[in-house]
Amino acid sequence: MNVATAVPSKLVHGATGDWEIVVGMEIHAQVTSRAKLFSGASAEYGGEPNNHVSLVDAAMPGMLPVINEECVAQAVRTGLGLKAKINHRSVFDRKNYFYPDLPQGYQISQFKNPIVGEGEVIVDVSPTERITVGIERLHLEQDAGKSLHELSATESHVDLNRSGVALMEIVSKPDIRSAEEARAYVSKLRTILRYIGSCDGNMEQGSLRADVNVSVRRPGEPLGTRCEIKNVNSIRFIGQAIDVEARRQIAILEDGGAIKQETRLFDPGKGETRSMRSKEEAHDYRYFPDPDLLPLEFDQAYVDALAAHLPELPDAKRARFVEQYGLPAYDAGVLVMERASADYFEEAAKGRDAKLAANWVINELFGRLNKEGLDVARSPVSAKALGTIVDLISTGVISGKIAKDLFEIVWSEGGDPEKIVEQRGMKQVTDTGAIEAAVDEVIAKNPDKVAQALAKPTMLGWFVGQVMKTTGGKANPQATNDLLKAKLGI
Repeated sequence: MNVATAVPSKLVHGATGDWEIVVGMEIHAQVTSRAKLFSGASAEYGGEPNNHVSLVDAAMPGMLPVINEECVAQAVRTGLGLKAKINHRSVFDRKNYFYPDLPQGYQISQFKNPIVGEGEVIVDVSPTERITVGIERLHLEQDAGKSLHELSATESHVDLNRSGVALMEIVSKPDIRSAEEARAYVSKLRTILRYIGSCDGNMEQGSLRADVNVSVRRPGEPLGTRCEIKNVNSIRFIGQAIDVEARRQIAILEDGGAIKQETRLFDPGKGETRSMRSKEEAHDYRYFPDPDLLPLEFDQAYVDALAAHLPELPDAKRARFVEQYGLPAYDAGVLVMERASADYFEEAAKGRDAKLAANWVINELFGRLNKEGLDVARSPVSAKALGTIVDLISTGVISGKIAKDLFEIVWSEGGDPEKIVEQRGMKQVTDTGAIEAAVDEVIAKNPDKVAQALAKPTMLGWFVGQVMKTTGGKANPQATNDLLKAKLGI
């Protein structure tokens, strides 16, 4: 049992004392593959209902499943990315339950012998906090179809397009202690999957879904009874569901009640979880090895060949950015969250001030992309253009303030930053004579401020601002600062 020392800042304050939240997660990640797990039907998202369905997916009599090797390779790649044990022999089982959109009456999954065993994910929760979340297992299984209830007041419709699509179920250990940690864990896991290319991580389309197991306990006590919140489809909702469910359980326990192990749903509109059904145990599903599928076996050479072609993964890339470019660890972590963002930064930083390039990518570019709801791939400012802006700042051709105006022009109108600076007269004024004239003018016009600055030297910034205003933001800030200090005797 996990009875590790609780972190005081993570504890939830109840009416009768402190409580610790314990979370374990089951992430269902749709495998990136053109075909389904056991048939050649398309695994593409969307399409007309029941258009991506083979006889195998529809469970027609006599149809036999055939394993899709690419799905196996994707599971192994993911296991390697999770620093996990790859099992050379695994078994597919039948998990028996009835649901209208499960045509076979069972799901082909893996129970006792999964393809991937124990691993770990290193998670940066904040700039100062890092945790390790253990991975219990990863197994392959097929998805069910989808029941549609809104098309008729009296009938339900079944779309089998998703039936048989390959999923990786990634099960964590109960190592998560807060909603914040859970959100950071899912973000990191999604980043790893996207780098590898084994899942697109698109939660809006259902490619990544989470079952969240939540329990509470007094600090230092054994694990409490857990409730599973099914099919949470956004990182924000995962955090909300954990907080809401933990509060519900604490209220019951402080009232003298007991937690009933069950499956629940999170309603983000009402901000509550509600009961679906009592939680099934493994024996309720009557697992047994699928008689139509031989055990899945491969050798270490197969694993090594897949490992040899893995891309540089987020943790390794982050460490390299710190070492190669001298970036703070947090900045490096932000840049590697998406592979496209890391590639953009490396192109923008090539052969120039990498720290300055990182600041511009993280603050100006990412800030504007977030505001406009765009990703890096759709940025109107190319990495080459941003790199040129960084060069213009580094060489003193333009100031930081002018650079922001230039960034706005390139974002809105496009064009070569160097030509824009030349054509629009945006070069920084470095002629000390011209700057001195502006400084003298500001000092002469503001004798009261001069007296204040002599008494309070921090007022110097006001004078710098006025000189910048007078010169249209073109005065070299350092030269302006030096001249003001000399003139005012500060």
